[in-house]
Amino acid sequence: MKTYTRIEVAKTMESTGLVPLFYHPDKDVVCQAVKACYDGGARLFEFTARGALAHEVFSDLVKYCGQHCPDMILGVGSVTDAASASLYIQLGAQFIVTPVFREDIAIACNRRKILWAPGCGTLTEIAKAEEFGCEIVKLFPGATYGPSFVKAIKGPCPWTSIMPTGGVSPDEKNITDWFNAGVTCVGMGSKLISKEIIEKGDYKKLEKNVEAVLNMIKKAKK
Repeated sequence: MKTYTRIEVAKTMESTGLVPLFYHPDKDVVCQAVKACYDGGARLFEFTARGALAHEVFSDLVKYCGQHCPDMILGVGSVTDAASASLYIQLGAQFIVTPVFREDIAIACNRRKILWAPGCGTLTEIAKAEEFGCEIVKLFPGATYGPSFVKAIKGPCPWTSIMPTGGVSPDEKNITDWFNAGVTCVGMGSKLISKEIIEKGDYKKLEKNVEAVLNMIKKAKK
């Protein structure tokens, strides 16, 4: 399995602009979803660790990607404590995403020079996270704040890199609004990897959806 520095991960987030996120207790479903995203052009994927024994599913996913998606950068989201962060880093996570800002997670990730993206909702939280070495901040829940909030942040703090998650949808206007406001990348979950796609096993549709979103992002960034 390839390893990446946190700067390489941040640069990939910036260059591709998309982080799909998904969880399922069935490892085969997760692997097929990741492969579809990979075939569609995604080079980052956030496994949202929300279920019992999720770490076992992630471990299998890392091995699968080593064979079938060699350039995919796998991260883990919904991490809420340093112990969990350390576990997933040991299993192969290349970045950690959290719903809140926690100093213990920052320390655990910084110790291993792993990119971490904390969920923040105020400029004070964002500034504090950056003081702890955060490269990219997760704006969560994105729908609560919207692109106008990002634009307001970028005024006094143009150096801040932001990834909204929640409230991002795979339509051109929504994506254009976010990138025009100044986001570095967007996280997209159920609106990209829908329940219908998973139930039908229509991974070819997921591949096309990812490809379409990436094209929208490229257009929005011009």
